[in-house]
Amino acid sequence: MSLFTGSCVAMVTPFTENGVNFDALGKAIDFQINQGTDALLACGTTGEPTTMTQQEKRDVIRFTVEKAGGRLPVLAGVGGNCTAEVIRASVEAEELGADGLLAVNPYYNKTNAKGLIAHFRSVSDAVSIPIIIYNVPSRTSYNISPQAMLELSKIKNVQAIKEASGDIAQVLEMFRLCGDIIDIYSGNDDMVVPLLAAGGKGVISVVANIAPADTHEMVSTFLNGNREEALSLQLKLLPLIHALFCEVNPIPVKTAMNLMGFDMGPLRLPLTDMEDANLTILKQRMKEYGLL
Repeated sequence: MSLFTGSCVAMVTPFTENGVNFDALGKAIDFQINQGTDALLACGTTGEPTTMTQQEKRDVIRFTVEKAGGRLPVLAGVGGNCTAEVIRASVEAEELGADGLLAVNPYYNKTNAKGLIAHFRSVSDAVSIPIIIYNVPSRTSYNISPQAMLELSKIKNVQAIKEASGDIAQVLEMFRLCGDIIDIYSGNDDMVVPLLAAGGKGVISVVANIAPADTHEMVSTFLNGNREEALSLQLKLLPLIHALFCEVNPIPVKTAMNLMGFDMGPLRLPLTDMEDANLTILKQRMKEYGLL
């Protein structure tokens, strides 16, 4: 059974100068639920987890689970490049009530296919909740091939992949080899409909932070058989999506949420404010979309 079908928002973490702003996080969660989002991801890349302490991540996952109150699934981002730490974070997330885990393939030290499989098998052996593997070569410098994913899909608890290679040929080969074994979610907001056409279950989305209703509707209308409307929504979203990735995520989306009045606070170094020219583009695309 799928962890979710539809749109899972990769949530921005609101900060103050001293820590996490839980009032703002609660309002953002309510906004997502009221707009029809199908699942929440806490401490994914968009939430700046690499700059958060263990306690902050623990508190954000706990708060998100409690605030969601069982109304929709909550995933916890636990990926990293130290297997022992990923195991620790995974066990903790399960204890905090997360419904599933999102774990990126190890970065920087990287690995080979044998090490990749051993890494995820070790994580899986430590927990009982589903694991979504996250393939994002642009950040990890390592691509999970369809053949490697076929082997990973044999590990207990590995239920899905968030595929963000941006390579539609690779995505199709992954569906051919293991699409009937695991769920495949788009990790690219600009490729949701093409991935759904191949048999995908939805998207783990950045743009859903600011356009949750349309992101949910794009997936649900496609899965309900109205492919033309879904494609129309994908095309409508494209200029906004492009603006959200004119600088490294989550700089633009956090900026956009602040512009919309969500009080997401500052980015944490090494991330910082947008370049003026890119900020102008972001504001223009938001105005055209009706968000400002």
